[in-house]
Amino acid sequence: MAIKMIVKDPDPVLREVCKPVTKITPNIIKLLNDMVDTMYDAEGVGLAAPQIGILKRVIVMDCGDEHGGLIELINPEVFETEGEQFGPEGCLSIPNMTGDVKRAQRVKVKGLDRDGKEIVVEGTDLLARCILHEVDHLNGVLYTDLAEKMYRSEPQGGEV
Repeated sequence: MAIKMIVKDPDPVLREVCKPVTKITPNIIKLLNDMVDTMYDAEGVGLAAPQIGILKRVIVMDCGDEHGGLIELINPEVFETEGEQFGPEGCLSIPNMTGDVKRAQRVKVKGLDRDGKEIVVEGTDLLARCILHEVDHLNGVLYTDLAEKMYRSEPQGGEV
């Protein structure tokens, strides 16, 4: 396990569409481990593989125990959204900036866990926001593309 350097905007890798994972190999397990270590080290709540320069459809999130703790998803697909929330987001790849973004209040996403088993995660509030933010990264979309207002924020860890 290793802490990786987080890619910063305007690096073009953040605008690429990621490729699906076709087989869960030891390298994918190492990627998950490295992403978790990197996210926690940066004090973030989510991280997508392109944020460490890897164009694979892999995300990790930890929005706290009230949202289920650590969630790892390979090839995530959002298949249901409901409601609306409007609030601030940040990103480890865009330090010291925050933007007000409209997102769904509740989402359901399916993907594979590290064992290759299909799982479904349902999230509301912060977790819903985080899921949508991280899946956007896999499609080359940054929250700044969606923000209605951007403003400078104090230097600190944390994404979303």
